[in-house]
Amino acid sequence: MYDWKAIISDLQDLLKIKTVPIGMKLFQTRAEMEAVPKIRRPTQVHTTDQIVAQAARLGWTVGITNEDLVGAQCGAVIGLHPQDAKWIAGKEYAGVWYETAEDAEQHQKAMEVVPFGRYEAMAVSPLVSGRLQPPDICLLYATPGQMILFINGLQWRNYQKFDWSIVGESSCADSWGRALKTGKPSLSIPCYAERRYGGVLDDELLMALSPDDLLRAIEGMKYLSRNGLRYPIPQYGIQQDVRSGLEVSYGKRE
Repeated sequence: MYDWKAIISDLQDLLKIKTVPIGMKLFQTRAEMEAVPKIRRPTQVHTTDQIVAQAARLGWTVGITNEDLVGAQCGAVIGLHPQDAKWIAGKEYAGVWYETAEDAEQHQKAMEVVPFGRYEAMAVSPLVSGRLQPPDICLLYATPGQMILFINGLQWRNYQKFDWSIVGESSCADSWGRALKTGKPSLSIPCYAERRYGGVLDDELLMALSPDDLLRAIEGMKYLSRNGLRYPIPQYGIQQDVRSGLEVSYGKRE
């Protein structure tokens, strides 16, 4: 079990984030999803972006099945719709997002998605509510300045280089699709649909990662903070002699 109130308090202290950090969880059956405390069920057809936004922007706990989603693309990313030949062809994207049918198909094949057949439902909820017991992944919206310190926190102990891809449109495959599929931290630049329908702000990036990786990032950021590496990052001045500031974080000039 995770102490989500303490975790979110630490995250707010370290990064001053504005958007509610949320969790996402897949369920093998609809009944399991509907047993989540205070779960809301949609009464209209939505995109997954909208469902995520209802948790991140409104603080709701919302559960869906594929029938609640507007199209195959939304359901396929989270494993609720078959990734069949018709979906892979992606003909509706040809001439709109991509020049040719071949380009559209290559895009579909490039997406990281949850394999179909394992799950019937999905739910999202603010992490602080503790209702998903625990979530499969956590979703964090942040500005580039906040996000780089978060990534630095992930790299504090047991350093690793992160290589993140950009699939373009349907970039939810870069964030929650990839994180649900692989369990690895997954950063994305939210796409047109996420911004138009999911309320994602112009300056926001999205990180999806496991609860344990979220804890690892917070622990790392605490060490960085003790070393004076904190958010907000103070501007030093583009015409100042840089030595006295740089020596604190990067060492003295030889």
